[in-house]
Amino acid sequence: MKVLFTCIGAALAVMAGSVNAFAADAPGTTVTGNVAVTSDYMFRGLTQTWGHPAIQGGADVTVPNGFAAGFWASSISERSYPGGAMELDLYASYGTSFNDDWSWRAGLYGYVYPGANLDQAGLASRSLNTGEVNAALTWKQFTLKYNYALTDYFGVDTEQGYRGDSKGTSYVQLDAAFPLSDAWSLALHAGYTDYSTRLATPLSSGATDPSYADFGATLKYQFATHWSASAGITQATNSDFYRRTASFLNANDTRNVGGTRGFVMLQGTF
Repeated sequence: MKVLFTCIGAALAVMAGSVNAFAADAPGTTVTGNVAVTSDYMFRGLTQTWGHPAIQGGADVTVPNGFAAGFWASSISERSYPGGAMELDLYASYGTSFNDDWSWRAGLYGYVYPGANLDQAGLASRSLNTGEVNAALTWKQFTLKYNYALTDYFGVDTEQGYRGDSKGTSYVQLDAAFPLSDAWSLALHAGYTDYSTRLATPLSSGATDPSYADFGATLKYQFATHWSASAGITQATNSDFYRRTASFLNANDTRNVGGTRGFVMLQGTF
């Protein structure tokens, strides 16, 4: 896994370097940044902060020829990522438009958790770093995206009691954005995570399959040129698997990391 993730990181670095090289001569290159505070960091329908607030931020470079690259970071909970306090995302992609309504994009995405490892929870050493390849097709305000894990999916393997590794786990998502006025907009989301492995021993609920669907809706208000406030709700299925998720730090500390959850966010862009 380490070798594969190193290769993914190298590929991302090469793609990012290519973007920077093009950016030097491309007059239409844009560089944007973002910062945010959210009451709960939700990722694919599951809380990454054990239901607590998070600080987030990142930057993106977009080149007119279709290349793009960036990074994004967020605070996370050590209960879900033992030994870790931050998620760092590195990504690069290429895409073009077919016409005014249709476009496509494909790329690599790396999730890095500095310091996080299952050995911090008394388990066999296993990184939680994850690499994905993705492809997206956009029609007007609708985007269909497919993500495929090239590594174990956030550390899921025999060390966590599964039958085998989780390479090949996929996530398909459909997103839509609707402007309601100059200041208000609505974003809708639906996704499905299909794990490539199952638990070797059933949970007390009898569940062995971690696969699940998630849905979300976010209402955003742009109250200033560079600032917006959002409120959203998410819902994840397969409650038999996620409603009593145990902390890596204390098996008696359990939480429903999925279910129906709400959040509010303050975000700045520059």
